[in-house]
Amino acid sequence: MAAAFFFLLMPFFLVPASTHLQSNEEGFISTVISEKGLDFAKDILIEKAISSLTPLYLPRVEKTLRIPLIGNVHFGLSNISIYRVDVRSSYVKPGDTGISIVASGATANLSMNWFYSYSAWLITVSDKGNASVQVEGMEVGLTLGLENQQGTLKLSLMDCGCYVKDIDITLNGGASWLYQGVVDAFEGKIRSSVENAITKKIKEGILKLDSLLRSLPKEVSVNEIVALNVTFVNEPVFSNFSIGFEIDGLFTAADKVVSSGNYVMNSQLSASCKGPVKMLEISLDEDVFNSASNIYYNAEVMQWIVDKVPDQSLLNTASWKYIVPQLYKMYPNNDMNLNVSLSFPPFIKISPYNIDSTIYSDVTIDVFDNNDTIPVACISLVVNASGSVGISGNNLVGSVTLVDFTMSLKWSKIGDFHMYLIQSVMRTLLKTVFLPYVNLHLGRGFPLPIIRGFTLQNADIFCASSKIYVCSDVVFADSYKPKLLPYDLTHPLLGFGV
Repeated sequence: MAAAFFFLLMPFFLVPASTHLQSNEEGFISTVISEKGLDFAKDILIEKAISSLTPLYLPRVEKTLRIPLIGNVHFGLSNISIYRVDVRSSYVKPGDTGISIVASGATANLSMNWFYSYSAWLITVSDKGNASVQVEGMEVGLTLGLENQQGTLKLSLMDCGCYVKDIDITLNGGASWLYQGVVDAFEGKIRSSVENAITKKIKEGILKLDSLLRSLPKEVSVNEIVALNVTFVNEPVFSNFSIGFEIDGLFTAADKVVSSGNYVMNSQLSASCKGPVKMLEISLDEDVFNSASNIYYNAEVMQWIVDKVPDQSLLNTASWKYIVPQLYKMYPNNDMNLNVSLSFPPFIKISPYNIDSTIYSDVTIDVFDNNDTIPVACISLVVNASGSVGISGNNLVGSVTLVDFTMSLKWSKIGDFHMYLIQSVMRTLLKTVFLPYVNLHLGRGFPLPIIRGFTLQNADIFCASSKIYVCSDVVFADSYKPKLLPYDLTHPLLGFGV
């Protein structure tokens, strides 16, 4: 169950889209869960499994024995329940095709009622009481398989078993001292009942969890404009120390029809984080960000009116009197605004040392004349910016700084003018208006796909060729109390952390 649980920790409750920048056989977000991360999930899962496993009721046990000098005696045990389970040690081990989880040295406490009856000399003799049972040396093991079925994960139980080494029965009430030895004859049935009940419970849980995984959506809506394609591509990649997953990971228009795409079998994923081993590694290809850029651009939302600036005098023709004299001459002391629209989608390039962005925009100068808004000139602007990224909670946040920019006059109704004369004005506007606006949105961040109740901790972030890597441990906020067991999992749990 640990593997399936950590499926919920990934980019992974998200769905597919039909817009791809490259082959739809390639995943653009990948996650590698280390053995340390699986061990963390296993510990939480066992803790929650124990709390949900108890009380566990076992079937009634009855047996008729022939006792010398007495005859046939009917014995029975009823109201048998496991009310406490303790696990002393456990481990999780990923293999070539699945994950093995073993809990060993476990103990369990049971309570039950006992009774007997027999007939002698035309009368019925009976007695009853209660009993406590201590189970020692219990070992539970299971092996899980995960495979990609048309973009969703299928969880299968490859092997499962429960073994009880020792059992001790203590009777109370009635003439319990007389029948202790007889009830000990039930030890084998109690042992097999415990083993069968726990094994059955695990199998039921895996079936329900598999059903949940296959019913998860393949697309997560970000807003009314974009959605994130979270179709799994390729098969999960198992190694001796980790499990890797790939999802499509590209943004698509919210109104596009989801398609499953094609899947290849021989994906190669390995951890790239350096230094101390972290629980989780998430990598995001630059195409993830460029796909969002394309969608927003095509939705025609990358344009805005600049009518307020820190130095409001810049939006009056009087401030342009000496740099564009003809503007002031035609419209003396008139207020203006700047109509900014992007002419191409912004392009993001990730290298080991920089995150570079190129932004192509048209800046139209509008002048207010009485009740009319008059476009008087349009400047083509190419801005080169350098970005940085960080982690805030479970969000990937960023900021950009200006590297340089170039300008050219696209058209003018006020005659030609020298672009170098307005360079300082444009630089001021870029630094005080445009970049702060962009950084405001980047500062809110991109939500990484972490299940609610879990938070990244001690996250490291670095860039490589075309990718951003987030390497982090996670902590669990027990106060949130997410339901982790298969029979408790509900869709409202699934979502981005904050």
